[in-house]
Amino acid sequence: MRALFEKSLGVLTAGCLSLFAASLVVLPVQAVEIQKVISPGGIEAWLVEDHTIPQIAVNFSFKGGAAQDPKGKEGLTRLLAATMDEGAGDLPSQAFQARLEELAVNISFDTGKDQFYGNLRTLTPTRDEAFDLLHLALTKPRFDTEAVERMKAQLISSAKRNAEDPNAIAALSFTEAALGDHPYARPTGGTPESLETLSPEDLVEHHKRLVARPGLTIGVVGAIDAKTLAPLLDRVFAGLPEDSDLSPVPEATPKTGLTISKSLQVPQTTLMFGLPGLKRDDPDYQAAYVMNHILGGGSFTSWLYEEVREKRGLAYGVNTSVIPYDHMGLILGSTATRADRADETLKIVLEQVDRMATQGPTQAELDSAKRYLTGSYALRFDSSGKIASQLVALQNAGLGIDYFDRRNSEIEAVTLEDVNRVAQRLLAGKEPTVVSVGPATD
Repeated sequence: MRALFEKSLGVLTAGCLSLFAASLVVLPVQAVEIQKVISPGGIEAWLVEDHTIPQIAVNFSFKGGAAQDPKGKEGLTRLLAATMDEGAGDLPSQAFQARLEELAVNISFDTGKDQFYGNLRTLTPTRDEAFDLLHLALTKPRFDTEAVERMKAQLISSAKRNAEDPNAIAALSFTEAALGDHPYARPTGGTPESLETLSPEDLVEHHKRLVARPGLTIGVVGAIDAKTLAPLLDRVFAGLPEDSDLSPVPEATPKTGLTISKSLQVPQTTLMFGLPGLKRDDPDYQAAYVMNHILGGGSFTSWLYEEVREKRGLAYGVNTSVIPYDHMGLILGSTATRADRADETLKIVLEQVDRMATQGPTQAELDSAKRYLTGSYALRFDSSGKIASQLVALQNAGLGIDYFDRRNSEIEAVTLEDVNRVAQRLLAGKEPTVVSVGPATD
């Protein structure tokens, strides 16, 4: 979704651009030093300075994502993300995109449930022009009718494909059943019907509500120092409104014990199952994260992978995740199997969930999980873009500027008692809500 551009700026060597397009910054996690930068206008950013190659990655987010879509206008925030780089200021869409291409600059936007995201990628020789273009996109998006209709058509086409995709059907069916009328249950990408109603005027008003200084978080990585970055932050963000106009999002607890079946003529049956989980600020979150890795989060080592795929060949893959939203925690799992073996597969899955709640892992399994989770953490820091994204995520979760330094020690500190306690808390006596999507069987 966020493809990096490939055009070069004529004054730059092909070798520099090749390095930039790959976004390679080899920074082991223990070498990541984060600086807090405050602009003269009070804009805060977290910076990881690295001059290995002449590039800068900027990631940022605003409080309020797709959960802010008004009822009946699902997909509005996704359309906002798709159109904010389709012309800005006195540059219509084609001219704006041509200028980005000419400078070898990438600007893009996206949305989650709780945050609206953006990012900038630029080489240092085009830094000032890149920041100016980002300022235009943020403060003066055009929302011209032609561009809006073109992007709407793309999103409507995607929504129509999702209506025939078993994974998308399962995800939407799960949220609708488990969350009812909560804003999280609304499809982030919208529906063909809801998208068709959206207008440039809707985007203008939604932009005013979301794109504002409150709740703004920024992460910057690359060949720039704090002194240079500070005034550039004001240049881009200081002109944003001082107040946002977000609708309150209520706390949510997913309903359990529901069974939903959708008929779809596809080769396999997709199964999705979920239970209430933990938000990121819960003291048990790290223990739940380790527990989940043992249960279904480890790609080739989890209990579910061993029992469902390795021993019985019921599915190619099976997984679970702990998902912390701002107003809800969720444990979500999925797999796909032959329709005539869907019941058997689900039975095996639920047996492993019960096994975790009643027996728990062995010390050897816990030690193995912790070795993997601490050893693989560095993979989140193998590019400037990944690091910038992590800087934003840490701020949104309120984890503190020292989290990179203490994260692995928090994982190491998880004990067997902690895992057993959180398994009891989250899994014991709980019946997940289950969705199946696939061909009807006798």
